[in-house]
Amino acid sequence: MLVDKGKFLVTNGNYMRKLQQNPHDCAVVRTIQYIGGKWKPIVLIRLIDGPVRFGKLTVQMPDISRKILTQQLRELEEDRLIIRKEYQEKPPRVEYELSERGKTLIPVLKAMFDWGVQIDDLAKKQTWDPKF
Repeated sequence: MLVDKGKFLVTNGNYMRKLQQNPHDCAVVRTIQYIGGKWKPIVLIRLIDGPVRFGKLTVQMPDISRKILTQQLRELEEDRLIIRKEYQEKPPRVEYELSERGKTLIPVLKAMFDWGVQIDDLAKKQTWDPKF
């Protein structure tokens, strides 16, 4: 049974982020709902090579505020695309990594990169490097 809790839907005690309406049930729109936006693809690319600490993400992505980065990470976690690992240490340490579901997006991100290279004459000399 689904229960509407505003921004979230609850089913069997599990919270899921409520997605925008997709009246034609378009798979492309559904994909964009999960990974669209300015920062989510970049966050996902940063996690391709393995776990990354929150602080390192802030260094790798200096143009994003900590608040927005936290929001994007939470949404990706709610959508089960990334895993958040919290270590009970002093100082506290948190790492993020792609989930198995998130790893299925690697070919999608690679295809997006390839398409971007094709449409941008200046980018034709670039090669795929998930660490950019």
